[in-house]
Amino acid sequence: MRQETCFVSTRARPGDARAPLSTAVFESLAPSGGLYMPSDLAPLPTGFWRNWPDRPLTEYAADILAPLLGSAITHTDLNHICREAFDFPVVITPLKDSIHLVELFHGPTLAFKDFGARFMAQLIAHLAKSTNRSQTTILVATSGDTGGAVASAFHRVPNVRVVILYPKGGVSKLQEKQLTTHGDNISALCVDGSFDDCQYMAKSTFADHALSTRHGLASANSINLARLLPQTLYYFEAARLLARSETQTAAADTSLAPVFVVPSGNFGNLTAGILAQRLGLPVHQWVAATNRNDTVPTFLAGAPYQPRPSVPTLSNAMDVGAPNNFERIRHLFQNNETAIRQAIHGFAFDDPSTLEAIQRLHRECGTIVDPHTAVGCLAAEQTRANHPSHPILILATAHPAKFPETIHTALGHSHLSTPDRLAKLTLLPGQSTPIAPTPAAL
Repeated sequence: MRQETCFVSTRARPGDARAPLSTAVFESLAPSGGLYMPSDLAPLPTGFWRNWPDRPLTEYAADILAPLLGSAITHTDLNHICREAFDFPVVITPLKDSIHLVELFHGPTLAFKDFGARFMAQLIAHLAKSTNRSQTTILVATSGDTGGAVASAFHRVPNVRVVILYPKGGVSKLQEKQLTTHGDNISALCVDGSFDDCQYMAKSTFADHALSTRHGLASANSINLARLLPQTLYYFEAARLLARSETQTAAADTSLAPVFVVPSGNFGNLTAGILAQRLGLPVHQWVAATNRNDTVPTFLAGAPYQPRPSVPTLSNAMDVGAPNNFERIRHLFQNNETAIRQAIHGFAFDDPSTLEAIQRLHRECGTIVDPHTAVGCLAAEQTRANHPSHPILILATAHPAKFPETIHTALGHSHLSTPDRLAKLTLLPGQSTPIAPTPAAL
């Protein structure tokens, strides 16, 4: 029988109590202000790897998540949640020089955030029922795709309301439509400030215990484990698809382990990848790709870690100057800065370089990528020479049609077709409420 997995704070001190799954999910932040992490990260059993390459994601997902979530949820229920949540594919597309795109944008909102948001919606509905929780308010700050994925996943979920904070002028027009057109139990608040302001407003609200309790607050940002843990899955799926495409053996051969290039903003994506590695997934190197918001690449190059105000860029979902999840990365490496810098390489690129990359990839490979993925492609090119024998997997985080203005600037107006689900959004009226960038206003 699986044991109850308890969760610890990244700021835990000796003797601090551990939290059960329901507490970690619904309270989001630990009492210390830290972020919850699984207390145990044991590698998956040998038996998992024997037939892993031959099983689809919906069949093995519960086997990976079960030891992370513990006995608070049965394997049967977890299997059902995974089948409901992950009903869309991961696709591997080769570019050149053993560099591949891992397309994570085939879900309902055409962004990788669908993995975490859809699983979280299913899990919260299950936990709310099993704990007799009458009302949950999901509070989420978004710099781009998170809000749309959360709105879609939680739309009309019983006994759950969603409040989305997004920066005025800080998301694309289509992204804003995805936030503001649902109605019903979804409310969008347009903050007259930056994403960092939105994030600070949300964290301050969660830290107010009385307010949080009164409204049954829970976060849907990657500070919440229910959003973070399912993101480990697409690293396994990418490696599985790569192994099948290159007829590698089912055994975990570290000489063939991939380099993962991760477009990074709040660093939940990269944190989930490191968790996958701790579970036994072979990874040769991590590469964090950012835009001008280069807090982490600057640290990885040897400078002290120093969060700073964010600046707006074309890859807006990565416009984060104080990434929440870097605290989790520090925790995973026991605050060993040397080990972090060995495991993760970092690159930062500006907007002109991003546009040039979109143009060049279309010219050389016939592929159109969104600006976030373009930043990842630039980092992959910088990385190739240092890892000539290892395949490189770039996480393609969003469909390019979500950023028509940027794609049109780079390529002109004749190259991009808009999927029906996005085209229909343009005809719908959006509704949001303007709000000052302060916790008091919220």
